[in-house]
Amino acid sequence: MFNFIKHRKIWYIISILVILPGLVSLALQGLNLGIDFTGGNLVEIRAEKGPDIQEVRGVVEGLGFGASRNVQKSGDSDYLVRTRELSEDESATLISTLDEKLGGVTLLRNDRVGPVMGRELAVKALLALVVASIMMLLYISYRFELKQGIAAIIGLLHDILVVLGIFSILQLEVDSAFVAAILTVIGYSINDTIIIFDRIRENLKNRKKGEMLDELVNNSIWQTLARSINTVLTTMLVLLALYFLGGTTIKTFVLAMIIGIISGAYSSICNVSPVWVDLKLMDKKKRA
Repeated sequence: MFNFIKHRKIWYIISILVILPGLVSLALQGLNLGIDFTGGNLVEIRAEKGPDIQEVRGVVEGLGFGASRNVQKSGDSDYLVRTRELSEDESATLISTLDEKLGGVTLLRNDRVGPVMGRELAVKALLALVVASIMMLLYISYRFELKQGIAAIIGLLHDILVVLGIFSILQLEVDSAFVAAILTVIGYSINDTIIIFDRIRENLKNRKKGEMLDELVNNSIWQTLARSINTVLTTMLVLLALYFLGGTTIKTFVLAMIIGIISGAYSSICNVSPVWVDLKLMDKKKRA
């Protein structure tokens, strides 16, 4: 039986090698923030002829006002267009060009999201992540013990940094849907971690005489490994279908989910439990 705990230093090195380039990229070029965070315009139009969405995207991209994924179809002939913050002249140019190229459009709304609102959304997104992490730390500390709570938060931090790092390296756009993906990944990852911790607690109650802690934890990981793998595979099948068959507008969201769930499965098995073992061993040495 392969010993996950015995080789934990290898897992730590792999995690560092994955996270480090992302941290460098975050420091040098940061994230490619969308208009949800930087501010911009939200234009909703109704096209009389109900053109294909690719035509609308072509017009917006041709003007240099936004990427194709920032155009969404709503209903049969309504379209939502997200752009950078436009001046009055640029906004008028966008509407007139859409009207000309698409054979007549009706402007339903043209809302401007200022940078102040974007910063407020960024602060609230960060606050949501912090509150979620604190609540999970308190819950795991109450349900299990504080050291397991700390190990779980380290695992969540690992997953967040992996996703942020890859998005920074590839300069993929980060919007409010990305925040939703991160929160979903956190929930998914912590669920897998709790399953393993629960099995560890059960095995501790029935611990054999002379059984080492790392051996017990390794057995617990193996006892839950099939469930973890099956859950990841079934979830990935759905996400891959959404990524390749779904619309352009959800690709970034789904990609964040794919990266996060793979990272979450890895950290739950290879990082969180080994970190807890190291914390227990460190505590034992201090008491000795």
